[in-house]
Parts: sequence; structure tokens; C-alpha cells
Amino acid sequence: MVTRTELANAIRFLSMDAVEQAKSGHPGAPMGMADIAEVLWRDFLSHNPANPNWANRDRFVLSNGHGSMLIYSLLHLTGYDLSVDDLKQFRQLHSKTPGHPEYGYAPGIETTTGPLGQGITNAVGMALAEKMLAAQFNRDGHTVVDHNTWAFLGDGCLMEGISHEACSLAGTWGLGKLIAFWDDNGISIDGDVDGWFTDNTPARFEAYGWQVIKNVNGHDPVEIATAIQTAKKTSDRPTLICCKTTIGHGAPNKQGGHDVHGAPLGAAEIAAAREHLNWPHVPFELPADIYAAWGARDAGAARETEWNQRFAAYRAAYPELAAEFERRMAGELPADWEAIKAAAIAKIADAAQTVATRKASQIAIEAFSPSFPEFVGGSADLTGSNLTNWTGSKWIDKEGNGNYISYGVREFGMAAIMNGMTLHGGLRPYGGTFLMFSEYARNALRMAALMKINPIFVFTHDSIGLGEDGPTHQPVEQTATLRYIPNMDTWRPCDTTEAAVAWAHAIEQKTRPSSLILSRQNLPFVSRETQQVADIAKGGYVLRDAAGARAVLIATGSEVDLALKAQEALAAEGIAVRVVSMPSTNVFDRQDKAYQQSVLPAGIPRVAIEAGVSDFWRKYVGLEGDVVGIDTFGESAPAGVLFKEFGFTVDNVVEKTKNVIQ
Repeated sequence: MVTRTELANAIRFLSMDAVEQAKSGHPGAPMGMADIAEVLWRDFLSHNPANPNWANRDRFVLSNGHGSMLIYSLLHLTGYDLSVDDLKQFRQLHSKTPGHPEYGYAPGIETTTGPLGQGITNAVGMALAEKMLAAQFNRDGHTVVDHNTWAFLGDGCLMEGISHEACSLAGTWGLGKLIAFWDDNGISIDGDVDGWFTDNTPARFEAYGWQVIKNVNGHDPVEIATAIQTAKKTSDRPTLICCKTTIGHGAPNKQGGHDVHGAPLGAAEIAAAREHLNWPHVPFELPADIYAAWGARDAGAARETEWNQRFAAYRAAYPELAAEFERRMAGELPADWEAIKAAAIAKIADAAQTVATRKASQIAIEAFSPSFPEFVGGSADLTGSNLTNWTGSKWIDKEGNGNYISYGVREFGMAAIMNGMTLHGGLRPYGGTFLMFSEYARNALRMAALMKINPIFVFTHDSIGLGEDGPTHQPVEQTATLRYIPNMDTWRPCDTTEAAVAWAHAIEQKTRPSSLILSRQNLPFVSRETQQVADIAKGGYVLRDAAGARAVLIATGSEVDLALKAQEALAAEGIAVRVVSMPSTNVFDRQDKAYQQSVLPAGIPRVAIEAGVSDFWRKYVGLEGDVVGIDTFGESAPAGVLFKEFGFTVDNVVEKTKNVIQ
């Protein structure tokens, strides 16, 4: 009979052999956590390798994603569509097994991990989503949402500040189905962590409101199983299981040191490990009894079949709820979405309100939310400034009821939790902060784009128009750098109509996150023809044309009104110019060349106007054009004074336009 140690050793040798073949990777964590993984995946994890997207599966997150061969080994051994050949392609171009787990590559990978601390934060979002969906859909006698979220994390995850943000919230929210395993091996890349990580981690998590199970021998299956059983009995708070392990366990000459953390063991040490662990098998070959003991397809199919039967009974009792659950878990828009969108945009346009675009955003949220129950709004302690709430907002409680979250001053945590909620499915989060503080959240924004998921990030107070709070709060380069994130759609609308279109476009995205850039100050409503309203969705369009235009003024957000006023001033001097509003350069750049050239004709000089760094706009204006921008930090003063100080005036735009057409 195959022993648990032999089953764990299968993980160890697949991991060390794949790293050795790739000549790079991190064998230490997979070898150290193999025993924990064996107990969890074989005895407790509820999943179905034949259907990685089963709605009620447990979610497993490897937060210390550098140990990716751990999860690849587990997926392969338990029966997911991940072959030995895939393992042999570890870290190779276009393989299913990249250096860090990447969402969408191998089946069973729930999130992309690698940037430490974000995996556990995604897991918090997943556990919160499970709790909220359970509150929304479960009924007496019909429990259709009921699963755990499991996370492995290392010392590095706990050092990252985001782990404080997320784990504090997990305790506050009482996420009893979140169970995390701390790989307490005392080693990071630089060596023994005693020189830089001496936190009392158990006390820290107890202070957050977690259940903490201390001093578990991470190589003893009985202790591990007992700890998991204890964790599962607790429903009102998350659990941290503190597992003492030896990094690189099984490598007789290197285990326990930092040399096994992030480098291949080498042929000699792997040979020594084979002898030390009595493992006679050649690389990448495992005996049939190992595969048979690991295989989870039959048990997984039985679990899903049982759930399907329960869901059928649920459908019979609550057909509308069942249909809504399936729609939302599939990520589908409401059936009448096109009518909802058209009516909302038309109503907002007809109202012709002059408001700040942060208020315009709130008007759009109010219009769309009643038909979009999967929306979960939120803000990083700036609800009254971001205006991310609406009349139907209900703050979540410890039972998971509600649709709005106050994240506290945790911009990074908010964004990564939103990513986790999105990955879980069934909810569509949006969250707000000041644009300046997108910097705190930046890596989570990038991860959303990298994973091709669709949270909506709301960033208000978008420029020097913020005014008196000064340069610490005045974004200058942020809008441009958000536009530079591959696969991110960034919108900077100029009024209520453009804001409504931006929101509709963000809602429709399935594989792109969106960043909405919004003003603090009021911006005038701009009247449009029907076709112009339709063209907003193309990212850039002709807002005001003029026969015989000698130049094109391109503007976004608050500067669109400036461009229109400059057009009038130039017309008074007999100079005709076209005004182009370009609320989303990302979307405009995806239009066909014919449309782009119809908006920005060749041979006509251009001037771009935006209260941000000027270099971004050079690709549109070229060497013959010019930019009215700001390439310094701002100042503390009323907004009107600042716009004049930094050259955002009609006179300056007129002068620059004259210069480019001479």
C-alpha cells in the first residue's frame, strides 16, 4: 500500500525534476509543503478535475506562487488536464506551466500569483464572494453555495504590507470558510529571516480576529489533518494554520537553507535525495499505484453529481433564483442589457446636467445598478468623495448581506480583493479612491489586466483641478501610466453622457479591467447629435467640426470645455479647427484605421490638451503638433488659479494652435 510519505514525495520529485530540467525555478517550497498539500488535496479539498469551473468547488490559492511546481504537480496527479509533457515544459515559451501560476493557462489555476501577498488577498476576495453569494442565493433546505477557500502562504507574503490590509479585513468580515496555511520555514532568498522578520505572526492574526492553530508539524499528516478538522469546525472567523516545515525537505545536503529556495538542486543533490527518500523512479515517471492513490476524478464527479442534484431541487423550488445564479456564474449580462444601456444613456444625456464627472459616474451607477444585481461597490474610505454609492447601496454585514464595502484606507488591498471576487465569479466589483492613490494599488491593477479579468476601478480627483490639497494629491502622470498598462481600458469622460458610455463599456467588458478617471470640479454638459453619442464608445470622436479645419484640438475630461472655448476664439479670428474628444485612447487605438483617420485626418496639425504629462500625447500630435500639458508637479491653490498658472487657458491653446498651422 502506498504511504502518505510516498504520495508527498511524488510532489517533491516532480518539482525538483522540473526545476532541474528548466535550469531555473524554486524547488524549496514545493518540497517543504508537499506533506501539507497531500493531506489537504486528498482528504479535504472539494473539487472535480474533470470540471475545473464547477461553481461550488473549493478555491485553492498558492500565494507563494514562486513554488509553482507544487500546484502543477497537484493538478497533474489529481487528474486535471495537465500532462507529464506539460510538466516537462515548465518555464518554457507558451507552456501551460509558466514560472509562476498564471490564470487561464492550466486548468485549476484560480489566480495568477507571484507578487507576494496578492494571492492571500485574492483568497480573501474569493471567500468574501462565497459568503455574499450564499447570503443572496441559499434558502432554507437549499444550500447551493457552500465551499471553502484555501491558501498557502510563505514568510514573504506575510512581510508584504498588503497581507496586513487583507487579513485584517478577513477577520472583520468573519470569513469562516477561509483557511490559510503559513509555511513557517524561516527562510527567504537572503537567508534566515531572523534578521528581518521577527513578527509574532500568531499574535498578529489573533489580533485580526482569526483563529490561529500554532506549532503544527508540517511534515506530520496526523497533525495537519487534525488542524484542518479544527479549522473547519469554526464558522465565524478565518483560520491560520501555522506549519513548521523544512524548506527543501528531502534534499539531504541542502534542506533547511536558502540555497534550495530559488535555484535548481543540481544533479548530484537530486541523486542524493532519491537515495535519501528511497525513490527509485527516473525523472517524470511515477508508478501506477501512486497515480491511483492521487486520482481525484471519481470522487470529484461524485461531489459534483450530488451538488447537481441539490441544484435541481433548488431550481424546482426557486426557478428565478436558479436562473439568476447560473447567469451570474457564467458572467453573462442581463438578457435585456442593450435596452437597459440605451435607455440609461439617453435619459442621462437628456438631463443635460452640469456636474463633476465623479457625480456623473454616480448618476451612471444609479442608472445601471438596479438591473445589475451582481454589482458590489466600494471605496477605500472615500465614499463621500468618490461617490461610488447609490440609493440601493447596503453596506455588507458579517452575514454577507449587502452590496457595498468600505475597505478602509487600503487601496492595494481593495483592488486585489476585487480581483479575487471577480475570479470567484457571480459578483462584479467596482471600487474607488483618488487617482493619486492608484499608485498604492498599482500592482493589483496590473494583475487584473494580466489575468484578463474585468473589475472596474473608479479614480476621482483626477488632476490639478483638485486644487488646494496640493501636489501630494494632484495626479500628473497617473492617467498616462494607466493607459500604458496592456489590456487596461482607461476612460476620462468630459460630462455625464461620456461617463454613462464609459460605465456601459466597462460593464460589457469580459476580458479587460477598466479605470474610470473622474473630476472633482463641475464640468459643463456638452450637447451632441445621436451619432456622436454612439461614437463615444469608439474611444474618440469628432465633437465639434468646422469646414476647412486647419488644425485638430484633441482633449479629454475637463479640458474638452477648454478646447471648445478655444475653437470659438479661433473662429472669431477666422481660423477653423476641429475638436476631438478622446475619452479612451485605449479603445480608440483598437478602432480600424479608416475610422481613426476620419477622426484625425492626415496632414492636419494637431494640438492635444490634457492636465497631465505631455509626452503621452506625442504619438497623436507628432513632431509637427504640440501639447498643452503639465510636466511638473502641481501646487496648492484654488483650481482656477492652478489651471491659469500651468497654461490651461484659451489664450495659450489659441497661441499653440496658431504656431502649429503656420
